Amino acid sequence: MKSPEEESTGPVIRDLRRIDPETGQVRGTGRPGSPLRGPGSARPGKHAVSKPGGKAGGEPGTGSQEHDRPATVAGPPPGLPGDQQADDDQAASLARLALAERTADLQRLQAEYANYRKRVERDRVAVREQALANVLAALLPVLDDIGRAREHEELSGGFKSVAESLESAVAKLGLTSYGENGDVFDPNLHEALMHSYSADVTEPTCVQILQPGYQIGDRILRPARVAVAEPAEAGADSAAGAEAAGAEAAGTEAAAGQPPEAGPDAAAAGQSRADGGAPRASDPD
Repeated sequence: MKSPEEESTGPVIRDLRRIDPETGQVRGTGRPGSPLRGPGSARPGKHAVSKPGGKAGGEPGTGSQEHDRPATVAGPPPGLPGDQQADDDQAASLARLALAERTADLQRLQAEYANYRKRVERDRVAVREQALANVLAALLPVLDDIGRAREHEELSGGFKSVAESLESAVAKLGLTSYGENGDVFDPNLHEALMHSYSADVTEPTCVQILQPGYQIGDRILRPARVAVAEPAEAGADSAAGAEAAGAEAAGTEAAAGQPPEAGPDAAAAGQSRADGGAPRASDPD
């Protein structure tokens, strides 16, 4: 049997307005002939039949009811929050490792830069000191000439002014001279050119400064050349030691059966024996 819609030959107009424009009331969903569909009604006509499980007439329980039912939002699969937390912990660990590595690199670079600055500053100071020492070492012969002229009272006039200016300039650069009569002899500061013994000293002493020494701070440019005197007791002890060594050598030769070397005393003894003994062939009658 055909439905009324299929029997109708003209256009079909459905009023889907929920509010009735004439009465102003809400139209019911269960009234006969109402064009509106309720939540559980099916779409009439062939559209309802064309859907799987649908029936004409909008019977309850058809497939259209499932179509009109709002879809539920699928929840997260079980175990997802735990996996997300593990991923977050792993990402945080990687970030901390990267941060520690970058921090270590920065600290190492900072330490290397600080060491580089110290090394450059130390090299700069060393180069400056070496250059200054070379210049002042070249001026030492001039200062020696000035000192000898001062000792002979030949430093006068314009030459005296030039000499004093030069000595003042080198003193400002840090050059100092050392070496005075009576200083204790120090092999690190003095160079001994002469040696003697004296009863006036109790230890090795510089008794004469032959050439003054010069230094810059703790750096020695030239050692002082001096004459050194040692105590007289040390000289006597050394002389006695030499005599004892000679006597021991003579005793050793006598024990070996070798006659000692003839000396003035041996010659005199031979002469006396010759005079007191038999006359020699060379004596006159």
